[in-house]
Amino acid sequence: MSILNSALIELDPATVNTLLQSGEAVLVDVREDEEFAEEHIAGSQLYPMSDFEVDKWPSYPGKKVIISCLGGVRSAAIGNKLISAGHGWVTHMKGGLNAWKDAGLPTITP
Repeated sequence: MSILNSALIELDPATVNTLLQSGEAVLVDVREDEEFAEEHIAGSQLYPMSDFEVDKWPSYPGKKVIISCLGGVRSAAIGNKLISAGHGWVTHMKGGLNAWKDAGLPTITP
């Protein structure tokens, strides 16, 4: 785990998988509808970056929210916007879906 911008927490895919499997976290995918439909991580929730509004950001009481995208750039950008809006600590998955697959973790495809 590393910390960027003092409040953006970056987790590797193995750690994210552990948190998801234990039920401690929810993964929010900020890719677009078409990308998500092509391939995504089981149980992830879609919230496209193009629809992003700070005041409509989903919350899951009692769970850590981890942001993901394809390569980690969009999730970090959303995380930084949330931090700027006062959300405190925000977590995203380093390397996104690409890193998840590189780690040999499963995805859902049509």
